[in-house]
Amino acid sequence: MKVGVLFSGGKDSCYATFIAKKNDYEISCLISIFSENKESFMFHTPCIERVKEQARVMEIPLVVVKTKGEKEKELNDLEKAIKKAVKDFGIKGIVTGAVESVYQSSRIQKICNKLNLECFNPLWQKEQIELLNDLIKNKFEIIISGVFAYPLDEKWLGRKIDKNFIKEVLMLRNKFNVSPSGEGGEFESFVLNCPLYNEKLIVDSFEDFGEKNSWSREIRLK
Repeated sequence: MKVGVLFSGGKDSCYATFIAKKNDYEISCLISIFSENKESFMFHTPCIERVKEQARVMEIPLVVVKTKGEKEKELNDLEKAIKKAVKDFGIKGIVTGAVESVYQSSRIQKICNKLNLECFNPLWQKEQIELLNDLIKNKFEIIISGVFAYPLDEKWLGRKIDKNFIKEVLMLRNKFNVSPSGEGGEFESFVLNCPLYNEKLIVDSFEDFGEKNSWSREIRLK
């Protein structure tokens, strides 16, 4: 089946793409929404422009639609992007990286139902520590691109998701109820390398923006 992947460049959408491909879905395109609202309820914003480089190294076409990021209204732009993917690539289904967000998954499912598309959520309800360990086991190289909750701060930006990262987020879950995989919006990520890439992406330079416990890293790639 031809599918389009709702793609943010973060760990979950990349891993969902990986699993979909392993399950013999034909990845016809990636679908990314560029939101002007940094606090979008639906869409990942740190490093979103860099999905163009990720699509290039995966050799998968990319559909981009911009949105102002207004709550609920931004769903119209998502529907527009999916319709474009249907028209341009003949997709019959949508793949998402949803893990626990009922807000996101229910709205995507509603659009898929309206357009008569299958909705495949390969990570849905996956145990979060198991998910992080699977990413490491499958050689996903992931960095933190944004943090948005206490006690996370700018020192977490650029950190790799590795065994030490898992140990620390487990402690934060026990002490501060931080979601280990960032499912509560605590952090965002960016995938520099994974089995889907034909070459590794390398950070050339970066700039950090924010204050207190809300920080984003804008990266530039070589």
